[in-house]
Amino acid sequence: MLDVRRLRLLRELAHRGTIAAVAEALAYTPSAVSQQLSALEREAGVPLLMRTGRAVTLTPAATRLVEHTELVLATLQEAATELASTVGEVSGTLRIGVFPSAVATILTPAIVALSAEHPGLDLLVRELDPSAVPDSLRDESLDIALVQEYDHAPVAADPALHRDPLLQEVVYLAALTAGSLAQWRDADWIAGTPGTLCHDLTERACAAAGFIPRIRHHVDDFGAVLALVAAGRGVAFVPELAVGTVPHGVVLTPLPVQRRTYLAYRRGTGTHPAIAAARSALHAAAD
Repeated sequence: MLDVRRLRLLRELAHRGTIAAVAEALAYTPSAVSQQLSALEREAGVPLLMRTGRAVTLTPAATRLVEHTELVLATLQEAATELASTVGEVSGTLRIGVFPSAVATILTPAIVALSAEHPGLDLLVRELDPSAVPDSLRDESLDIALVQEYDHAPVAADPALHRDPLLQEVVYLAALTAGSLAQWRDADWIAGTPGTLCHDLTERACAAAGFIPRIRHHVDDFGAVLALVAAGRGVAFVPELAVGTVPHGVVLTPLPVQRRTYLAYRRGTGTHPAIAAARSALHAAAD
């Protein structure tokens, strides 16, 4: 019989790429992860890892085993959800992940409603970039989270997670004058930190318009982005939800680009009482 805990380590290795990253995420030592994966190979009776120096890659058999693992873990989540549904009261700890521009407009009214309706629910909020959400949901440091994707910067589906569509919003070009995107090919640009979706959007949307943006500033707070635009330090993409109060002199030009926000949670947990309550409250806040 294959050990579920070891299968989970293999699944995380498939997503995170290195044994060190798996160890850090799941609070193991790298040697312990290696030992558990070696034990899984013995249980499976076939090679699962190809080792080249310190690097490891999954064999085709391991890749297929990871696909089965997703189904196994989802089934276990469904079983836990069914047990939780027999309790009757919505209680326990619920860990919610959110990106900054959704805190005031969506998250805050949702958690106020949740706390009032379910006082036995202990809500823990964590702000993070959507690119970090899938790993945090899989390693169970989060239970539900808001994630997003942009036109030009789509996010691949994760077989471990389910996504509910939550809202769509327009993306603006923030500058000191109105104009088409191509007009700003020689401008300085303000974008998010490399690795974030906002940074990817800037690079890819500009590439689609026929130029490579000269990114001079990396800023993740949209309020700071708009302040830099107002100071003449560059131009930037800003989604509607993040606009807030527009500084004097800044012109927002709507673009044929949208940002889509979803609620993400582990497969098999959607009807868990706490997660179902959070889904309802977040949808109501978004509406």
